[in-house]
Amino acid sequence: MPMSFKLTLIRLLDNLNRFRKRLLTALDAIGIFVALVGFLVFVFHIGFTHAPRQITHIHLFFNVVLLLIFVSNLAGVFLLKWEVLLRKLRLAELLTLPVILLLLDARIRFSGIHWYDTLFIQALGKDVAMHAFIIFILILEISTGSLRFSNRNTNPALVFVFSFLVLILFGTALLLLPNATYEGIGFTDAFFTATSAVCVTGLIVVDTATYFTPLGHIFIIVLVQLGGLGIMTFTSFFGYFFKGSSSFGNEFLLKELLNEERIGEIFRTIGKIVLVTFIIEALGALLIYLSVNPQLFDGHLNRLSFSVFHAISAFCNAGFSLLTNNLAEFGFRYNYRFQLIIALLIILGGLGFPIVFNYFSLIKSNIQRRFRSLYSGESFHYVPHIITVSSKMVLLTTSLLIVGGTILFFIFENNHSLKGLSFTGKIAGSFFGSVTPRTAGFNTLDMNTFAPATILLYFLLMWIGASPGSTGGGIKTTTFAVAITNILSLGRGKNRVELYGREISESSVKRAFAVIVLSVLVLGLALLLLELTDGGLSMRKLAFEVFSAFGTVGLSLGITPQLSLSGKWIIIFTMFLGRVGTFTILVAFFRKVRSLNYRYPFENVMIN
Repeated sequence: MPMSFKLTLIRLLDNLNRFRKRLLTALDAIGIFVALVGFLVFVFHIGFTHAPRQITHIHLFFNVVLLLIFVSNLAGVFLLKWEVLLRKLRLAELLTLPVILLLLDARIRFSGIHWYDTLFIQALGKDVAMHAFIIFILILEISTGSLRFSNRNTNPALVFVFSFLVLILFGTALLLLPNATYEGIGFTDAFFTATSAVCVTGLIVVDTATYFTPLGHIFIIVLVQLGGLGIMTFTSFFGYFFKGSSSFGNEFLLKELLNEERIGEIFRTIGKIVLVTFIIEALGALLIYLSVNPQLFDGHLNRLSFSVFHAISAFCNAGFSLLTNNLAEFGFRYNYRFQLIIALLIILGGLGFPIVFNYFSLIKSNIQRRFRSLYSGESFHYVPHIITVSSKMVLLTTSLLIVGGTILFFIFENNHSLKGLSFTGKIAGSFFGSVTPRTAGFNTLDMNTFAPATILLYFLLMWIGASPGSTGGGIKTTTFAVAITNILSLGRGKNRVELYGREISESSVKRAFAVIVLSVLVLGLALLLLELTDGGLSMRKLAFEVFSAFGTVGLSLGITPQLSLSGKWIIIFTMFLGRVGTFTILVAFFRKVRSLNYRYPFENVMIN
């Protein structure tokens, strides 16, 4: 074969391969565009009330979207290489083809096969099947597309901040839909509610139970779930599940967002986070379903939706409730078993996933060692170092805050909000009253009857908040613990911070100091601005509102709906800063110094 012919053939194949790649890029863009158009049609369908003629046009749009997705996926199956890492994605796209054909046949009956009376085809012909498929396709396209991100120089903090902003704007648009509320809602109130849901706060300007329709309740709890775990966690999980790989830049970004030390464990960690979340929430929903009085609900579906809503809200430390008086509603205020389940979900959600996984590893290691001892007859004395200093610190601080908070709440409120309750009721109320201010926001007692000492206790608990890597807010338990340990070390004349046989790094101590100072500045500025815009309200109530917003708690002394327009926006920004973190904002918008190749001479500064 002549050399010139070989070169011509190689060039031809190279050009065909380039054309194939350009075509695949175009198909990817078409797939995302069609998925977004389909989702917008879906939102338009459920969000507005339509005339019969509009319904016909909407169904026609859905059919066109299905055809375009079919053509795009069919072309992708033939053009893309079936690599091992992409096998799940190829199979997912391949499986969508018969599903699309079945959906189309159920909708327009083009095949002529007489199976339209079967329950399966009737189910496919319903709008809910079409809606579910559109959502699935959108998740598939966005998730796999997000893993193509490859810019290692992108600031992870900036991505984290903007992901929350985008989710809040998206949630606001959903809550503004006519069918999301019974009487309509203004932009500021919708933005406030969306921010409160995404930032898992729970502060409300309108009654969630009566103001929003069941569709609005679905929007709110979805925003809570996405905001609690982070939109990046969900998109990365589904993207990696279907695609099986990602760019190094994407892995580096997620490593920073998740604080995962080993880059190879990132997607395994994400998978465990999503799986553990859904398992705990499902178990919580089941326990709530069994604990509540069936006579308080209009059927099993209403009782189930109530259970799922409150399980997600509790685990994500959101504090949203479908009860007008929160958990102090008649029929729930004295249901201590129900309150205990909510409290346990709050604690689990507030511990943080790294801590939960760390202790799970310890339990797993102990079980394995016991089995090996029983199987081999030998005794294994070696105990591996599994539990980190952070995990020990979180567990100890959380335990002290819960136990100490319960005792102090009982003492302070015995003759106030707890008056008239049985001893069991007082213990349950004190325990719940100690757990909920640490970013949860549920309440079982009338907070306007709280003693001044209890309000001050709540200030402290709301400011400390939950633990790092959790769904809660606040400065975090580890920050508080490091600060206290540093103070004790300085008091003893030590030049380093030591805990559990380990020296705490200088960067951790500096970071804790920065977080505390920034939190005080934000709280002070927010309170000052609120005093200027809403000075007619009590200073104590304004301060409580600010602490609750910054700690993403959601508790209030009843003034949230009374805030002025400016006051509501101050609380919105405070909630946002409390959720993403003031230090994160600082890192996101300041250029990071990569290295310092010099040092100035040391000099002591007079302190105190």
